Amino acid sequence: MERRKRIWGWFFFDWASQPYNTLLITFIFAPYIKELIGDGTAAQSAWGFGIGLTGFIIAILAPVLGAISDISGNRMRWIWAFSGLYVIGAAMIWFAAPDSFNLYLTLFFFGIGMIGMEFATIFTNSMLPDLGPKEEIGRISGNGWAFGYLGGLVALVLMLTLFAENAATGRTLLGIPPIFGLDPAQREGTRFVGPLTALWFAVFMIPFFFYVRDPKPSRAPKGAVRAALKGLGGTIRSLPQRPSLFAFLASSMFYRDALNGMYFFGGIYASGVLGWSVVFIGVFGIVAIVSGAVFAWIGGRLDEKFGPKPVITACILVLTFVAGSIVVVSRESVYGIPVAADSALPDIVFFVFGALIGAAGGVIQSASRTMMVHQANPARMTEAFGLFALAGKATSFLAPTLIGITTMVSGSQQIGVSPLIFLFILGVILLRWVKPEGEQSEWSNATSSAV
Repeated sequence: MERRKRIWGWFFFDWASQPYNTLLITFIFAPYIKELIGDGTAAQSAWGFGIGLTGFIIAILAPVLGAISDISGNRMRWIWAFSGLYVIGAAMIWFAAPDSFNLYLTLFFFGIGMIGMEFATIFTNSMLPDLGPKEEIGRISGNGWAFGYLGGLVALVLMLTLFAENAATGRTLLGIPPIFGLDPAQREGTRFVGPLTALWFAVFMIPFFFYVRDPKPSRAPKGAVRAALKGLGGTIRSLPQRPSLFAFLASSMFYRDALNGMYFFGGIYASGVLGWSVVFIGVFGIVAIVSGAVFAWIGGRLDEKFGPKPVITACILVLTFVAGSIVVVSRESVYGIPVAADSALPDIVFFVFGALIGAAGGVIQSASRTMMVHQANPARMTEAFGLFALAGKATSFLAPTLIGITTMVSGSQQIGVSPLIFLFILGVILLRWVKPEGEQSEWSNATSSAV
């Protein structure tokens, strides 16, 4: 019973944190930024450069923090600290008002919240091996991801029905003004996405902090930071001698970067290319999230049965197909076939893409953290997930920056997202050298020599 409570408490981090991805990064706030800037190409470029810089900061600090945590004490203190950044960054989104919009200040606070979310995730992910035997962690990870998607879905439905107003009508999806007397003219309903995301996280992290206990010691031994950094250096130097781990980190660096590119630019792309409103993009998001929740649950069982590697491979292939297809779908044509200006076909096709991205994206992220457990040194699990975050963020500036540059140079949002295709292809090629169970038998010797 105690273990079950701990697992459900751990699930609640995914539930609490998912709205940052769902509401701010993809479906509500990013399209709102495009509406404020006006030009889809300029918005896509600015969004790319802003997120790219944030990703660079995360990449530099993630493995260092993970290494320090593994030696210097309880992970819960780190989760508390980064939860504070999450709440502050999200809440400040409220001040992105139409008549006083400051792009740089908005991206600054957005980055603060994103850093808090990503760093808290490093420490919660590293707790996955403590929740059950290795043969069960694929299912546990998948269930957690599915539960997180459901949290994002509920938050998105609340935003669309009660708060986010259509810019033209001032009404929500239910046809009512935003509740609490929020002013549609000042887009207060849509801007409430920030405070709602912050409040949601603060409330639903309560079960996590109540039920999850960290077995690591709460006090840091003398010289812990120095020892942690020395150990991290040894781990990084040993990567070429650990070809499976090295290949997985390199593979995930590219395919996760491409997937994040889809999430970061999906809303802005749909707004600029297809002319969708914030509310319509939100409905699109519901389809993607429902698909993601269902398939994350299914994927967890496939992970448990077949292992994470074939699951990840299949998902990359699906996402590569979608990335290539997005480039050739617009309001004027679908796969090069012209369509009428009032045709619903581009919208329908893009909804199918959204379902595929949601399904494959949820499964691949869940299976990836399972794979990291298989590849990692059990004695340095938080450091491993710090390296995993580094792999996810080392080139996290690459997809947004490439999209920003390609969009700016080509003057086309469609051509601008084409770098995602090549990132997915690199990811699936490198996955070939990954062993399903890694090099677990060799880790004890590597650990002793590193420290």
